[in-house]
Amino acid sequence: MGCEEQAPILLEVKKDLGIEIEEIDAVKNPQYIKKYNLRVTPTTLVVEDDTVRERMEGLVHRDDLEAAIRRHLP
Repeated sequence: MGCEEQAPILLEVKKDLGIEIEEIDAVKNPQYIKKYNLRVTPTTLVVEDDTVRERMEGLVHRDDLEAAIRRHLP
C-alpha cells in the first residue's frame, strides 16, 4: 500500500524539480534488496555516483523528499 501512495509523490517531485527519479520494484528486481540492504517498502534512496546519500524508509511526504533531494543538488 505504501508504494502505491509514494508513486504520485515521486512524480510530483520529479516534475517540480526537473530531475530523474527511478522507481524500482524490488520484488521484481531482487538484486536491489541486497545491493541497498532494503528492509522496508517503500524505501526511497537518494543515490549519487552509485553512493546512497539519503535513505528514507516508509512513506515519505513531499516536503521531506524535496528537502532530501535539494541537499544534494548543485
